[in-house]
Amino acid sequence: MHRADCTDAHRRHWEDAELLFAHARWANADQLYGYSAECGLQLVMESLGMAVAPADRQRKMPVQELWPELVASSAGRQGARYLALLPPGAPFAHWSHHDRYAHWGRFGEEQAMRHRQAANEVRELVDFALEDGSQ
Repeated sequence: MHRADCTDAHRRHWEDAELLFAHARWANADQLYGYSAECGLQLVMESLGMAVAPADRQRKMPVQELWPELVASSAGRQGARYLALLPPGAPFAHWSHHDRYAHWGRFGEEQAMRHRQAANEVRELVDFALEDGSQ
């Protein structure tokens, strides 16, 4: 098994999602936006010292679980300024890695666009963490 590289995976999933989005391939673009955001949130959580115990469990937490975990763990800490950069709510609450098995017709541009916007917010958050020196 290969060693996890969340930085590379975060960027790679985003770039591939953008290619698919540009060609109206909503289903796979949507999935990759979720994976990009998932890897990005893991990077931010790690940079803030907010590892989910046990450590290997964090790698298995999907974006719809990581998002509220980051929000809950950041209140009143250094992470609060990072939270201000995220959109309110839980934009990936209805995203699931299980959807990779769903029929492509279940996905549309609107859903992919919502997840694209949220994944882009996570990208900006990762960039902020890198500039901030936390990452």
